[in-house]
Amino acid sequence: MRSFRRAGGAFAAAALLLLSHSPLASAAGAPQLLLRQDFPDPDIFKTGSGYLAFSTGTGSGKVPVAGSPAPEGPWRVVGDALAAGPKWAKPGGGFWAPDVTALADGTFLLYFAAPLAPKGPMCLGTATATKPTGPYQPVGDRPLVCRPEDGGDIDPQAFVDSDGTRYLLYKSDGVAVGPPAAIWSQKLGPDGRTLTGPRTELLRADLNAEKKVVEAPSMVKTPSRYLLFYSADTFQSSGYHTSYASAPTLAGPFVKADAPLLFTELLGGRVDGPGGADVVDGSIYFHGWLDGRRQARGLYRLPITFPDDLPRLG
Repeated sequence: MRSFRRAGGAFAAAALLLLSHSPLASAAGAPQLLLRQDFPDPDIFKTGSGYLAFSTGTGSGKVPVAGSPAPEGPWRVVGDALAAGPKWAKPGGGFWAPDVTALADGTFLLYFAAPLAPKGPMCLGTATATKPTGPYQPVGDRPLVCRPEDGGDIDPQAFVDSDGTRYLLYKSDGVAVGPPAAIWSQKLGPDGRTLTGPRTELLRADLNAEKKVVEAPSMVKTPSRYLLFYSADTFQSSGYHTSYASAPTLAGPFVKADAPLLFTELLGGRVDGPGGADVVDGSIYFHGWLDGRRQARGLYRLPITFPDDLPRLG
């Protein structure tokens, strides 16, 4: 797989135009709208009886949770997964991009991002529960990850490797006069809350089409490689898209794919700004703006397979 790391803006725009009329566009099929309401940054969790989805805070709750017996639905919001905010978080600051993972002791861990009180950057925190739906109780008086040099840390995602080792993936926002946004991997202890060793940079926003933004990591392990799905560009834009990069090991080096996997033109305009993707059990779930406006992002789904250890939609 070749990198398009050196591609300029004109090349990237041409690639998008070509892909929108290619067989790949037809193969993607029509995305299924699962929730026609605000449900951004979806995290999908498979249970013994179906599926759960968690989202960034909306009018439905601090961390809305939806449930369904099957990937294709029917999906409905069933409550608020987070019982209360942590002591370190700014009151009323909101909770972003949650991620739920199961621990070996049978409990469940929720990762989330929230602003540090009183006027600090975004930081990562945790909460625990005895059921995957919650209620999750915050853990600790301090954030799990809050690095001043990052300009904010958001979009946590747990990844458990084939040997059982736990990792936390997340985004550093970057700063106006420093490096652009990056995605990191941090090894964790078995409790999912103990940082072990140094973190590893997996990729950085270094392409014109990314507009200095990479975020929303989601890792998939195939027999021969690690696939890191991520979003790029600004989330308010119709240019917001989902890409992926691959590496032979979790430590990298990750090589970006030649072209985005999901973008507005590829989906025939049926989804505006597809991003925040999560890949679970043969489906890729993602959000997109509803009804041509910038007020709510619905939850969508497409089937995904991995022939030759590379993603294929439809």
